Amino acid sequence: MTIVELAGGARLALPEEPVELKVGLRDALLEGQDWRDGLSDDICIGVWLWGEWQPTLEPAGITRDQFVDMVTDYRRELWLWLIGDRIWAQFISGLAGRVARRIPALVLDEPAAPPTDQ
Repeated sequence: MTIVELAGGARLALPEEPVELKVGLRDALLEGQDWRDGLSDDICIGVWLWGEWQPTLEPAGITRDQFVDMVTDYRRELWLWLIGDRIWAQFISGLAGRVARRIPALVLDEPAAPPTDQ
């Protein structure tokens, strides 16, 4: 299992490819459904991933809607995975990196070093 480390030591485990979800989402999009508004929760990859990553992301200050927006904003890469031009590992690791860069600064348990007078 691949792990992506986030600021503050939190970790995202990269889940296995959801093949059935991929087929349902691809079919819905090919039928003309909207990336965000037309997708039911059972075929929305953002909602599915939120279920996987919520225990890590929520304490870091990311809400479900913010996360789904991040996934939707990554739709070009999502589409490339859906049509087979990207493998799951490329898509999910890229998304995890995108999420990691957008996480608000976490409060670390370590106290900050005092400034020095030099």
